[in-house]
Amino acid sequence: MLEDKEAEPAVITAIVLIKTSVDRIPEIAEEIASLDSVSEVFSVTGTYDLIAMVRVRRHDDLAEVIPGSISKIQGVEATDTHVAFRTYSQHDLEAAFAIGLDS
Repeated sequence: MLEDKEAEPAVITAIVLIKTSVDRIPEIAEEIASLDSVSEVFSVTGTYDLIAMVRVRRHDDLAEVIPGSISKIQGVEATDTHVAFRTYSQHDLEAAFAIGLDS
């Protein structure tokens, strides 16, 4: 049976919302950002303290990064993970809104 190369994306992106000890946010953010599969960490307002963008090749790798590494960092109190299934870039959005418009 032939595999469909488009069945699984080359990179899986997960958005990880993180609650932390408020007295250690900068240190926790730096430790999370140093992990290989983490591309960005944002300090944010609201219910969560940090948002990490995690990019991996396989779904199984998410288990190694999120509960296996992020959740074990001292001061991380909780995580809420959202796996992206489609990406829209600014370029894609501009093209979508331009459909049917005359130049």
